[in-house]
Amino acid sequence: MTIQWFPGHMAKARREVQEKLKLVDIIFELIDARLPLSSRNPMIDEVINQKPRLLILNKADMADESETRKWVQYFADQGATAVAINSLEGKGLQKVTKAAQEILAEKWERMKSRGMKPRAIRAMIVGIPNVGKSTLINRLAKKNIAKTGNTPGVTKSQQWIKVGKEIELLDTPGILWPKFEDQEVGLKLAITGAIKDAIMNMEDLAVYGLNFLSIHYPERMEERYGITFVHENLVETFDHIGKLRRVLGPGGEIDYDKVSEMIVRDIRDLNLGRISFDIVDEELEKEALAKK
Repeated sequence: MTIQWFPGHMAKARREVQEKLKLVDIIFELIDARLPLSSRNPMIDEVINQKPRLLILNKADMADESETRKWVQYFADQGATAVAINSLEGKGLQKVTKAAQEILAEKWERMKSRGMKPRAIRAMIVGIPNVGKSTLINRLAKKNIAKTGNTPGVTKSQQWIKVGKEIELLDTPGILWPKFEDQEVGLKLAITGAIKDAIMNMEDLAVYGLNFLSIHYPERMEERYGITFVHENLVETFDHIGKLRRVLGPGGEIDYDKVSEMIVRDIRDLNLGRISFDIVDEELEKEALAKK
């Protein structure tokens, strides 16, 4: 399954981001704490170039807490500032303003030395669809300014939003890259809801989720579904889960489509606990192999 999703408004968004860069002091790159690397768009690196940047790991309440701590340190080791937040509940938001002020402290001192008056930090928020940009903006602004929704592609234009006296935000639509060279990245994005379900094969997503759980969270899979591995014959695995969870169609037969949807929903709704799909140790291992 080759995953591609690049609606026309995203190509336009990329051009608009490039045009507006000169208006901002810093980029707030919002990424999903469950997949801090897979939810970073490499196209954004090309677009924003050397502009100061703060990495914001959103949805930290849905990610494995120990992995999130490792990812914050991982980025720090690379010279990047990262903070973990939960924009839905407004947790950790004060870290965003503080980190932005620290990143721009030198620039602000230079402005003061030239006799320029202090002003609000101008920031642009960028990120892939459904990572929580609108929710974060509304939390920071303490009012419902940006449209929100759990469907990718809700924000399709740019707007300035004042956040107290410290920050002015420029929102942008979510931008995905045209094609995922690594199909596992596409699967990770899809299973966490960054890609519209309508273009996905839900059975493929469910199988990917089960295989991931069997490697990284087998005890949770056993508790929820009574299995610790995925059988070579997928029908056996789906039959077992369908019977256990009573996902039956007419005549008492297993409804495989509904079983697939239930597994994906269980993962997204935290019925299997907080899960991180990007694992720091695996990334460090890849990096070490690439250097050999």
